[in-house]
Amino acid sequence: MRPASDWLCTLIGATLWAGSLPLAAAPCTKPVYLTFDTGHMEVAPLIAEVLARQQVQVTFFAANEKTRQGDGTLGQYWAPWWQARAAEGHVFASHTWDHAYWRADVQEGGVQKFQIRPSAGAQAGQTFTWTAQDYCDSLRQAAQRLQAMTGQAPLPLFRAPGGKTSPRLIEAARQCGFAHVGWADAGFLGDELPSGTYPNAQLLKQSLQRIRSGDILMAHLGIWSRQAPWAPAVLEPLIVGLKARGLCFATLREHPAYRDWIRQQPLQLPVLPDPRK
Repeated sequence: MRPASDWLCTLIGATLWAGSLPLAAAPCTKPVYLTFDTGHMEVAPLIAEVLARQQVQVTFFAANEKTRQGDGTLGQYWAPWWQARAAEGHVFASHTWDHAYWRADVQEGGVQKFQIRPSAGAQAGQTFTWTAQDYCDSLRQAAQRLQAMTGQAPLPLFRAPGGKTSPRLIEAARQCGFAHVGWADAGFLGDELPSGTYPNAQLLKQSLQRIRSGDILMAHLGIWSRQAPWAPAVLEPLIVGLKARGLCFATLREHPAYRDWIRQQPLQLPVLPDPRK
């Protein structure tokens, strides 16, 4: 029989060894769902640093918008950035190709159509009449580009620019495999608002007070009109503050309103050439 001292040494050693192992992540029981729409991208590297440091995974909704550096949010310049986010476990979805705003439902010859105004691309600022197929093509084009850059199939979700939709537009998108995602009232993080009237400190305080478990949060990868950028100044204290309240972060892949749809409606996209080759 081994001496008691030997058993004690073994137990202490095992305890110390176990303590050196990384702890498994605790289950996320009070989630919020942080999402980002594309923007001018100047703050995108800083946002990525915060998310990595805080070990938070998010959902990105991407359109091919104008950027301060490079050839657009979904251009070749930013492809390595998107690829790196995929490697970190973030997920992606369409925001239409040219950041196309819904303006109105219209009927032409008994056919349901939509007035659409892109805010990016060669046709920015012009109003067009699109069929449901035209709108679906725009959703798919952004999704295809995301898949080509990241090697990861986007979620069968989309966010209409500005959150502007109609029931008929939402149904048309669902018919081609895309469910619409808005955001909670408290989840509007305010980065589009003028910083003179809505300073960062005020937006942070308001968000920490109002956000609740289950909320979808929305911000951008840079807003042209805001003089004092919201990110990363508000982003990290917001994440830290919500964690201190017992909240955790999940992607829309886990959202109860969308997870069954995502499992049942995988996007069927053609395989495009790898932009890195």
